[in-house]
Amino acid sequence: MLLLELNILTLNIWGIPYVSSDRGPRIDAICKELASGKYDIVSLQEVWAQEDSERLQKGTEAVLPHSHYFHSGVIGAGLLVLSKYPILGTLFHAWSVNGYFHRIQHADWFGGKGVGLCRILVGGQMVHLYNAHLHAEYDNANDEYKTHRVIQAFDTAQFIEATRGNSALQILAGDLNAQPQDISYKVLLYTSKMLDSCASESFRTNECQHNSYTSKQARERNPQGIRIDHIFVRGGDHVNAEIAEYKLPFPERVPGEKFSFSDHEAVLARLKLFKLAARTEEPVATIEVNCQVEEGESCAVRELGAGDAQSGEDDQPEVQCNGSSTSIQSMPAARTAALHEALALCDASLLQLNTDRILYYSAATFLFVLLVLLVEFTAPVGMRTIFLLLKFIVFGVILFCVFMASIWNYMERNGVLQGKKSMEVMLHHAQKYEYFY
Repeated sequence: MLLLELNILTLNIWGIPYVSSDRGPRIDAICKELASGKYDIVSLQEVWAQEDSERLQKGTEAVLPHSHYFHSGVIGAGLLVLSKYPILGTLFHAWSVNGYFHRIQHADWFGGKGVGLCRILVGGQMVHLYNAHLHAEYDNANDEYKTHRVIQAFDTAQFIEATRGNSALQILAGDLNAQPQDISYKVLLYTSKMLDSCASESFRTNECQHNSYTSKQARERNPQGIRIDHIFVRGGDHVNAEIAEYKLPFPERVPGEKFSFSDHEAVLARLKLFKLAARTEEPVATIEVNCQVEEGESCAVRELGAGDAQSGEDDQPEVQCNGSSTSIQSMPAARTAALHEALALCDASLLQLNTDRILYYSAATFLFVLLVLLVEFTAPVGMRTIFLLLKFIVFGVILFCVFMASIWNYMERNGVLQGKKSMEVMLHHAQKYEYFY
């Protein structure tokens, strides 16, 4: 028996005021597309301007009358959820590590990023929609935020598990800034026990060749683009969740214009939720995925849901894509491997933090000596203003170095350490108490 059918859409709208190109007309075009009535729940990221949030909510209220914007940090979390169905409750969980305040050009810290939860009542069933936007990767060769994303990914997975409750369906839809081969993707997917709704390697959601905002350098670096926007799904204890369709629904260009809707592609997953007894004779929940790929190839993914621990090892499901097959029996091993890799990253970050603390204190000491010399030195005639300004600058840099070596260093260290300890707890107990993981 079909309980409900949902069209879930996620899109990073690239709404950075004064920076994002064609922001106004793109927001209007996104509003028009979302107001078409094709989508039931919409998860948006990078809605940084309050006026854009209000415009999106007002422009879609005829078909998506329920909405919630997650406020956090200095400029807001940038996360907006639009829904056809009532949002009965919301919750925001801020991540313990989220970039650096002094990297103004990156600005992730100012958003106070985290994961937002909307509890949505759909046809008498409780659906939990999670919206998240992990820290961006600015330099693939020297990714100083890699550990931050891993901690954020694990934290998000734990939040999803902790808020599972009586939900019939859990959906994570957002810009995770993680490709399928990345450690943060693996940690989030394997420890949350969710399923990636995309079963094909053909899809790309960012830096795509056809996107008008993809730079020449990005096209040369990744000719096929990258997939970092995801919709993950997990069914409840007594239901079957089927992913009936996965696609990129928006046109390549805004109709009548030469630019795209965003620098990211919108992602759509069409979900069906069935009563368990109506779909299978065995007392297990399943998730089924069927994707139609543009080139004509087809994929089917089948995975046990929350009831898999009761079904025994003989009922191990399979993931099938383009003729290949991989048993999900290896999932615990994959989770263990991902956690070991994540722990190694945490250890390396903790060592680097210790080195950074020493360097900052050393710099502060050197500058303090310099400041003393400047105070004792008599400035030449006509240079007093410049010398006074120089003293203030040196004093300011000293304060910055002391702050980074003490307060900020301990804040980041504790954030990484807490994530590391939580991973160690899971790693230590997961094999013995697999049923509960």
